[in-house]
Amino acid sequence: MPILPGACITQIVLELYQHWAKCEADIAKIANLKFLSVVSPSTISQLDVIIEKTKTSGSQTHIKASVENDGLCYSKMSLVIINNNALNTMEQNNKFDDIRPYYSDEVPAAMQRIAASDGFPIVASYVFPDQDIKELRAMVAGLKTTEEFQSKVMAQFNEQVIKRSITEFTVEGMDKLQKDVPYLYVSNHRDIVLDSSLLQYKLHTHGFQTTEITFGANLMSTPLIIDIGKSNKMFRVERGGTPKEFYRCSMHLSEYIRHVITEKHSSVWIAQRNGRTKDGRDKTDQGIIKMFGMSYTDDKIQSLASLNIVPVSVSYEWESCDYLKTFELYISRQQKYIKRPGEDVTSILTGITQPKGRVHFEICPAITREELAALDSLTANEYHQQVARLIDQRINSHYRLWPNNYIAHDMLYGQTTHRDRYTEQEKQAFIEHMAVLDRMALLEIYGVTDLDALHDIFLGIYANPVDQK
Repeated sequence: MPILPGACITQIVLELYQHWAKCEADIAKIANLKFLSVVSPSTISQLDVIIEKTKTSGSQTHIKASVENDGLCYSKMSLVIINNNALNTMEQNNKFDDIRPYYSDEVPAAMQRIAASDGFPIVASYVFPDQDIKELRAMVAGLKTTEEFQSKVMAQFNEQVIKRSITEFTVEGMDKLQKDVPYLYVSNHRDIVLDSSLLQYKLHTHGFQTTEITFGANLMSTPLIIDIGKSNKMFRVERGGTPKEFYRCSMHLSEYIRHVITEKHSSVWIAQRNGRTKDGRDKTDQGIIKMFGMSYTDDKIQSLASLNIVPVSVSYEWESCDYLKTFELYISRQQKYIKRPGEDVTSILTGITQPKGRVHFEICPAITREELAALDSLTANEYHQQVARLIDQRINSHYRLWPNNYIAHDMLYGQTTHRDRYTEQEKQAFIEHMAVLDRMALLEIYGVTDLDALHDIFLGIYANPVDQK
């Protein structure tokens, strides 16, 4: 009786992976291989091959595969696949060296620099409280991969944020995701670090691959921040410059995002707009949608559909950096706002440490090809507008409103329309929170001359999400 050789079964798995990943690949390592039953071509006309990607590290992908038919498993294997296309496009071409995260072979040196840096004790005291600094330096210096850094350091960082500043952290919509599909997560942006970091934490704890993360060039201000960011899959986004430079940077960013999703088969996180939402109104920048499509202009529907856009709605019970945002908006009404030295770092640290109450993340339904195809008759400009509106509808409809939002809305408009949405105790807590603003307004640095206008701005930050529902 003829049988299918084990080598042929392994080759079938490899070729199916290549077809799925749309790349040339080789088996770098067979971690586990079991042949459980004989496959006879004379009696079995069809086999079901189930492949699950478990981890990606640089150009290597770890997969688990099983070969089955009619409920019977014939073979199981765990393979390490080397993606030849990834090697060609990333490590040999070096096209994206100016913005990309670290390659796997660059991480060990970055870990040693982080551990030896003067700022390490400050970071370590927050992430690993009450632990010996020498032992922590040795632990971090010994990390070899991004996966180790994320699981042993970044996961602990997020757990400390949740423990110290969040009373309840919830995420819904994870069931909408598939583990073998790369996504472009487009999120509203309320906090510089935590909007992306807390999502990474939940993806990690639910067994999904973490994403690459956009990170403004203005935030990569010190060697320590650069090493932490690029070891945590963050890639650089340039802002400003002449129109010609802006176009070049946008095209470069678009090409990199498409490369990550369609060639590396990894996910990407990006904010819906340049910079955080300051006034509580989450609105997708049409220019972001235009940028997504710049790297593939043959078919505007396919261009965006191939990116698998998934909106993410983030809501904090106590708005991140609410006082700082209020003063920035107040000053901006009087004159052009100019950031003070170190202001971005202050906002990062404030966002991390400030009490946030309850925090909710909602993974919204993906933007479908059918929704995009319905817009095919529009001009390019109209198309970008409507796709941005689709994302806005997802984010705003899934935004979770808290008692603070309803309290602020009633106070701003002098009404009791939403009185059934909060208690008197919750209202008093909000008023006491806002009273801190009055004490800060006395500081000469802010130059406040109209306290009522300041109050309206503060209330608007919390009240505006109610009107966007």
